[in-house]
Amino acid sequence: MEMATNGFPVDLTQATWFKSSKSGPNCDNCVEVAYVTGAVGVRDSKDKTGPALVFASGDWHAFVAGTRGGAFGRGLTGL
Repeated sequence: MEMATNGFPVDLTQATWFKSSKSGPNCDNCVEVAYVTGAVGVRDSKDKTGPALVFASGDWHAFVAGTRGGAFGRGLTGL
């Protein structure tokens, strides 16, 4: 699956996808994340062949830091 971020193609076909260690084995409302050079892919864990969102690495890390810091309403410490 080739996607694009900031106009640059990102190949996710060989990416290793994972769910959070906080997700239980029976959790069906999760997202999976894959780190590739310069980008991060995010997809619905129930639709592994479906579309993925692609973010520049810096944007993804800013989002995670903001989530941990409470920028979106409450702090989440387990991320």
